[in-house]
Amino acid sequence: MALEKKMKVMLVDDQTMIRQGFGYVIHLQDDMELIGEASDGKEAVKVASQCQPDVILMDIQMPGMSGIEATKEIIARFPQTKIVILTTFDDQEYIYQGIRAGAVGYLLKDAEVEDMLDAIRSAFRGEAIYKTSLAAHALSMVASSSGFIVPEEKKKWTLLEPLTEREQQILQEMAYGLRNDEIAKKLMITEGTVKSHVHRILQKFGCEDRTQVVVAALRNGMVK
Repeated sequence: MALEKKMKVMLVDDQTMIRQGFGYVIHLQDDMELIGEASDGKEAVKVASQCQPDVILMDIQMPGMSGIEATKEIIARFPQTKIVILTTFDDQEYIYQGIRAGAVGYLLKDAEVEDMLDAIRSAFRGEAIYKTSLAAHALSMVASSSGFIVPEEKKKWTLLEPLTEREQQILQEMAYGLRNDEIAKKLMITEGTVKSHVHRILQKFGCEDRTQVVVAALRNGMVK
């Protein structure tokens, strides 16, 4: 039986110790491989172009080109790449700028190892990684910003089919940043059922991932 393809992960941070620490943990995972590193935004764009990773952990504050600028450029070239912003502080402005640039979420540098690995896996699955009220507010700011451009141009979001009551409930929990297993526990249903509903929600919105769905729902007043 063929082995499952590993997630291709790239690290971008101007601190060598951060890259070494995260890199060591990634190397220990059976479902991940570290395929590239960079110490600033300009190098990140170059390395990403060469190795085309599935997921990038991207520092914000770096000399020269910032992580926000690098995120914009990489997403423009490789929209399938998922970028998780790395930050030292739970700062609303950084989260806001990161989401506007196309990142699927953010991770605090002092996060637990399991949180870091969970962020990579969630990003790979196309799930948004937003965990605090600050992030929720930042996402709302993005949704109300006339300058925000979602992938595939300034797309007007119209439902292809009305949401069921259960899908609306799950959509609300997605907006709060909950994972599928957390939604399942809260609504007392199976994780498989949640995955099926999430898939249908994506189809009905015509979106590729959870971030697009949440932004679309916020823009249309469908979630709080």
